Amino acid sequence: MDSKDTAATIRIYAAAWARGDIATIFSLYHPEFTLHYPGANRLSGVHRGKEAALAAMREFGIATQRKLVEIVAAMAGEGYASIIANEQFHVMADPPVLQRIAAYRVVDGTMRECWMYDGDQSLIDRLIGS
Repeated sequence: MDSKDTAATIRIYAAAWARGDIATIFSLYHPEFTLHYPGANRLSGVHRGKEAALAAMREFGIATQRKLVEIVAAMAGEGYASIIANEQFHVMADPPVLQRIAAYRVVDGTMRECWMYDGDQSLIDRLIGS
């Protein structure tokens, strides 16, 4: 997959995320999609397969009550893409906004793998818990 195809895929994904189009987002995950969550919390580690990855993302959303504030940037190269996003975590009285980076491996127009990087991993670990 060349960088133009990867760029088109990440643009579709970012636009869907910005408008809350979950159906389009889910359709871009390959059945073997793998999610890598860093940190020291109950969701840290590797979630293999679309179902496992989506379950981990659902748990993350419930635990943090995250809401997208803005997509800062979407970038692509040959076979890899990333999104920098600001998200607010409404589980706290004074919801912080954190910058998060999602780095994707893109194959044939689908997301095959994602590595998440959080601006404040210790806060994420506390919110998710062990």
